[in-house]
Amino acid sequence: MPSEQFETGLKIRKKVLGEEYVERSLANAGSFAAEFQDWVTSYAWGGPWAREGLPLRQRSMINLAMLIALNRGDEFKLHLRGAINNGCTLDEIKEVLLQATMYCGFPAGVTAFKLTREVFADMGIDPEKDA
Repeated sequence: MPSEQFETGLKIRKKVLGEEYVERSLANAGSFAAEFQDWVTSYAWGGPWAREGLPLRQRSMINLAMLIALNRGDEFKLHLRGAINNGCTLDEIKEVLLQATMYCGFPAGVTAFKLTREVFADMGIDPEKDA
């Protein structure tokens, strides 16, 4: 039986990443990665993401900067979608990318802007019109 922390994490995870993505991740985990999915949902999403100290959109912006610093492109793209779901504006996202570029280096910034363009295209966002 899922714990209360898991249920809280599941609710937040679906809100940020989208119900379809989360359900697919859980369904495709299989027996090998099922514990990992439970752990991520309970302890990441039901832990810091569930705290009241910062709104979800600020947590998303922090995640974007950290993922740029760590060069985690797949997770960056996932959390960029989450940042948009959490109400981050295109201008706020751009500022996070610029800030991270200065502290993480220009190669990291180049990659972040490239990945951002890919996600925006996938989501039908035109940064020239929608900013």
